[in-house]
Amino acid sequence: MPKDKFTDLRRKGRAAALQSLYAADVRGGLAESSLEWLVEEDQLPERAISLAQKLIQGVEARGQALDDIIQQYAPAWPVSQLAPVDRNILRIALLELLHSPDTPDKTAINEAVELAKLFGSDSSSKFVNGVLGSVIADREVAHLATVGSQI
Repeated sequence: MPKDKFTDLRRKGRAAALQSLYAADVRGGLAESSLEWLVEEDQLPERAISLAQKLIQGVEARGQALDDIIQQYAPAWPVSQLAPVDRNILRIALLELLHSPDTPDKTAINEAVELAKLFGSDSSSKFVNGVLGSVIADREVAHLATVGSQI
């Protein structure tokens, strides 16, 4: 399968996960039921569905920890007051950055920014990029500190 097709399937999976998590966030329900509806409506390919399910399950399992990270890196905005789209884009991206070693950092950030441009407000992409960039910068500083202590 050509690389662009694989990338497109992953983008569709991320978008489906975002839409499902958004619906669950707004309604206070389960994201899986929203995904089922999206699968039927959009006829998503199996690989996209699989990624969406993985992301949804990961966000639901680690929701509070992800929200704590968001709060740490966006202290001016309580997580509960963030736009649901921005909040869920950040949750998905942080899940990939911190718990999916197969996803390169740049890819996770770029995909999050693209989702923010597509689904968010005019300022969403800058906000998402800023929060995720700060997380990565701190992670790299922490990594360098541990490498430096090993010398």
